[in-house]
Amino acid sequence: MKQKKNYTYEELIDCGNGLLFGKGNAKLPLPPMLMFDRITKIDENTGKYKKGFINAELDIKEDMWFFNCHFKEDPVMPGCLGLDAMWQLVGFFLGWKGEPGKGRALGVSTVKFTGEVLKNVKMATYTIDIKRILKKEGAVVGLADGTLDADGKKIYTAENLKVGLFKS
Repeated sequence: MKQKKNYTYEELIDCGNGLLFGKGNAKLPLPPMLMFDRITKIDENTGKYKKGFINAELDIKEDMWFFNCHFKEDPVMPGCLGLDAMWQLVGFFLGWKGEPGKGRALGVSTVKFTGEVLKNVKMATYTIDIKRILKKEGAVVGLADGTLDADGKKIYTAENLKVGLFKS
């Protein structure tokens, strides 16, 4: 696979269908669990730790599925979906780097929410800074820090996001 520097929604759907990184390797979830519409930048030698960087965006629309159920008459994007998007992006980065295996979120050390994604927000922007990639027999683990900005205001931070790729 040729590494690109950005990915369209259609290419992210291809990843969810197993067409981007090959059979048995990293996949993104398909909608409605895919929590970003495009990756605007991905690079392996930049970012806060010079180990990799990803920037992705989600267009917020009033009719998104979670607004109808979380919470009735008080719609807000669940914080866990923003956190899941960050895990999704770390796993995507590992697949993009050519690492083999199926992806799984493994944890996070610290998450802070200082705002909300409400219906009036136009765009959620995710920033992921890769800290380390650890390789063991049969597994690769990525560690990263991430943020979610709502219309340019930082409202979620996550430290030590941990995602693994595991060979069957």
